[in-house]
Amino acid sequence: MVRHRAFRTLENTLRRQGFCRVAGVDEVGRGCLAGPVAAAAVVLDPDRYIPRITDSKTVTALEREKLHDEIVRHAVSCGVAFVTPAEIDEVNIHQASLRAMHRAVMMLDPLPDMVLVDAFRIPDLFIPQRAILHGDARCTAIAAASIVAKVRRDRVMLELHARDPRYGFDRHKGYATREHLDAVAAHGYSEVHRRSFRPPTLFDRME
Repeated sequence: MVRHRAFRTLENTLRRQGFCRVAGVDEVGRGCLAGPVAAAAVVLDPDRYIPRITDSKTVTALEREKLHDEIVRHAVSCGVAFVTPAEIDEVNIHQASLRAMHRAVMMLDPLPDMVLVDAFRIPDLFIPQRAILHGDARCTAIAAASIVAKVRRDRVMLELHARDPRYGFDRHKGYATREHLDAVAAHGYSEVHRRSFRPPTLFDRME
């Protein structure tokens, strides 16, 4: 697994320009067949360095849990928001992801004075923001948000698995693995599946 440590260069530059509370924002769960999309917004404390923060996809589940706890414990503020499968079906996954990120930012207390977002700009956000391409690999605040969002969503998927273990949510977390597609072919969609997500392979297997 290739791992590149994220850096605080951009956040430090913004602080020198007068921005005191720089939030990183990221989402997780866009490509899943089931479960919510989750977003986190994190304002790190510039005086509390947390080593090993990097893109959540490049660390193990155990490492993510440890980093999540450190981030939440030492952050200036942290917000996590979810958009349900029903809302995803209503507005589409892109709009749902933007809504989740907007809600996560607005949960921060105090609110940030600059927002750094992985890849996208958040509509209708009155706070200054910048979209950072590959931000979860380049920017510590966004990487921290990616870790928090991933851990919180994984916990939700474990709860959904406990309620209905037929689909194996504890293993694939709602992504379109062979195991998941087999379970949907056998049992149909559950109440937490996204009805608007219809992969051709799933149609083929269910006909």
